[in-house]
Order: sequence, then C-alpha cells, then structure tokens
Amino acid sequence: MNTSDRTASPHANPPAPSDDGKASPALKQVMGPGLLLLFVVGDILGTGVYALTGQVAGEVGGAAWLPFLIAFVIAMMTALSYLELVTKYPQAAGAALYVHKAFGVHFITFMVMFTVMCSGITSASTASRAFAVNMVRGLTGSEPADNNPWLLVVALGFIFLVMLINLRGVAEGVKANVVLTLIEVSGLLLVIFIGLWAITQGRADWSQVVAFQTSSERNTFVAVTASTSLAFFAMVGFEDAVNMAEETKEPTRIFPRILLSGLTVTGVIYVVIAIISVALVPVGNLAASEAPLVLVVENAAPGFPINQLLAWISMFAVANSALINMLMASRLIYGMAQQDVLPGVLARVLPVRRTPWTAVLFTTAIAAGLILYVSLARGSAVVGLLGGTTSLLLLAVFAVVNLAVVVLKRDRVGHKHFRTSRIVAIVACLLCLFLVLPVSGRPIGQYQIAGVLIVIGVALWAVTVVINKRVGRTELKHPEDIPPEVI
Repeated sequence: MNTSDRTASPHANPPAPSDDGKASPALKQVMGPGLLLLFVVGDILGTGVYALTGQVAGEVGGAAWLPFLIAFVIAMMTALSYLELVTKYPQAAGAALYVHKAFGVHFITFMVMFTVMCSGITSASTASRAFAVNMVRGLTGSEPADNNPWLLVVALGFIFLVMLINLRGVAEGVKANVVLTLIEVSGLLLVIFIGLWAITQGRADWSQVVAFQTSSERNTFVAVTASTSLAFFAMVGFEDAVNMAEETKEPTRIFPRILLSGLTVTGVIYVVIAIISVALVPVGNLAASEAPLVLVVENAAPGFPINQLLAWISMFAVANSALINMLMASRLIYGMAQQDVLPGVLARVLPVRRTPWTAVLFTTAIAAGLILYVSLARGSAVVGLLGGTTSLLLLAVFAVVNLAVVVLKRDRVGHKHFRTSRIVAIVACLLCLFLVLPVSGRPIGQYQIAGVLIVIGVALWAVTVVINKRVGRTELKHPEDIPPEVI
C-alpha cells in the first residue's frame, strides 16, 4: 500500500468508534520528553538489578558485567526497530500493532498481544506480592512468613490502588512514576557512590573483574549466553513505552532521543553496578546472596543501615514496576480492541478522564487472579522460573518485531520518522532468536511454562474469534483499512 499522499498530522489523536458506532473520546496526550524519559528509565530499572547481579555472577564469575553489556547491545539494536515503528505508527498497542500491520494475520497478532500482555500483568502481579513483602519487612524488621494473610491483603489492596490511579488518568500515573523512579534510582546511586568510595580506599580486587568462573558442565560460551539470557530480563521494559504513544506529545519527534537516552542511562548503571559488585565482594558470596547489593554496601561501608533502607527502596521500586506494567497492559488491550483483534467493548474510553476504563478493569481482574496464584505458589519452582519465562517470551516478540520492521520498510507514510538499517534489524532478529533457543543454556522449565501460556493463548484466540463473529466482526482490520488520520 502506498501511503505517501497522506497529509494528516502524525500527532493527531482522533476519536475511535465504539461498538455502537458512536465516536469514543481519544486518549489524552500528557507525556512530554521529561516524563517519557522517567517512564523508560523507571520501567527498565525495575527491581531485577537488586537480585540479578548475584545470579549472573553465579554463571560467569567476576565477568558479570559482560552479559549485561551484551544484553544492552541487543536491546539497543531492537530498540532501533521499535523507534522506526513507533514514529511511523504512533498508536497504542506497540509490538502487536506492528506485527498486525506487517503480516495482517489475526492469530499471529493475537499471540504477540497475548505474550506481551502476559509479561506485563505477570510482572505487575509478582511486583504486587513483592510490594507486600517489603512493606511488612519494613514495618516489622523481619522476613514475613509465606502464609502470612496480610501479604495477600496488602497485595490486592495495592493492585486496586494502581487501578484507581490508572482510571484517574495517565497524567496521575506518570506523576506517581516520577516520584517512584527517583526513589528507585536513588537506591542504585547510593550503592554506586558507596562502592566507588570503597574503591578509592583500596578495597577493590580488580583481578576478579576479568575472571571467568563457570560450572564444570558448561563451557565459557554457553555460560555467557545463558547469563546474557538472564541479564536480558533486566533490559526489557523499553518496549512498554511505545504502548503510550497515543498519550505522548509529538511522539515522532521525541521518542528517538528519549528512548535511546533511557536505554543508555540504564545500561551504564547496570554495567557499573556489576563491576563494583565483583570488585568488592567475592564472587561466591555474591552468587549465594539473595540480596547481593546489600552485601556490596555492607562490605564497602560496614555499619551502614542498608538492609533496612533497601526494604523501603525496593518497595517503591516494585510499586513503580507494577504501575508501569498495568498502564502498558491496559493500553495494549485498548489498542488491539480498536483493531478488532479483541472485542470492541475493551476499547471504551471514559468521556471526561479519557482513560480506557474497560481495558483497565479487564487487566486488573487478571492481575488480581494472578496475585492469588502467586500467593498460593509462593516459593515454588514455577514462581522462580516466571522471570526467565517472561524474558524468553519477550525475546521471541522482539525477534518478530525486528522482522516486522524489515517487512514494513515498503510502507510509506506522509510524515518524517526514524529509520533503522535492515541489516541491524536482521542481526537483532537472529540474536534474539538465538537467546530463545535451548542452545543458549535456558532451563527447560522456562519452555514448559511458556508452552502452557501459549496453549492458554490459543484457547483465548479461539474464544475471541467466536465473539467477534457473533457481534458481526468477521474480518480483521488490515493496515489499508485504518483511517489515514489515525496514523
């Protein structure tokens, strides 16, 4: 399709039709460069860095910084593909929308949407549980028991609060994100500054920073790829920002520099923390600790009350993760309902607040159910593998998005947009696929959980097809059916 004659502004955000044919109010554009940058940084940092450093060190020893660096490079290459697509099509729904435009196959679009939605809601649900654990720990000074009923009450109350913020408006959600991100970053900067101070006192063992230590079952290459797959979980999150495109001011202009800046900032923080950690703490101790950054500060500055302080910082960090993921998931559902991939009822918007209320309620209900599941399965192997499974599924989505940007190179729009190289996109696609495959060293349990989720997704796809047929939506909207002013 040739769309070079389009003259409408790429920033236009027209009303979307609802099921009854009446125009539904558009989402409200409130995010400028500063808010978008904090959204990206807060989403990528998350809480993974507080635990992943030790796990990565357990895979490769003192060279724990290398997997983070490799993951950063792959994430940056993939981000270039996202940038071309979000500046070309500044709409909600992100990866699912791009795959829809590239291939126009309902099943593929639905499965991509379902995968991204699962990653967001699962992350928000587990973050809600972690919020409750950290709150109880901060208030009592001790680790709460897994069967403590207050954990479930606090977690459900927290996700309900997130829902209210989400319904109130993206401006309120983003303002909360600003506060939470600043607290989150302050905790990591505290670790960095205390670590650098200890290094200036001559406490660092730099020989550890370049020392590879792998288990006897794995060679160095497999150990690095396995730890890169693990570290990549810390880099995901940048893709959430593209789902907020309809609520961003001038997305085609500000997204490139903001997304790349956010990725760079977080990538530097991860690598610096990894280097400081292995330089100050013996790798064996680091890998065995459930709170490796606490161990780093305790070694660098004995007597500093980091254990109590980190509980509160972690609580705000997981709160930020849950808030961002629920914002993303609701906008994803809303965007896909507009494209008839989901029932149109999920595209309804509050007239005054201009927030996708049905999508918010839908995603909150799923999150509440997952919180119940996480509470019951707390400490099981399944819960322990959820983070890796999320990384696995998102890497598969990234591979498809990198392929989609190559396919959509032939599509022309009537406004300037960011462009990435076909070669870079293809290389990024192949690297993402490699990290998805078992040869990368992933545990088999991650594939088992992913298989269960895919089966559930296929079943939901079939249900959606039946519902759409009953309401008269027998055909999927293809790219050429989307009004020019929407794009």
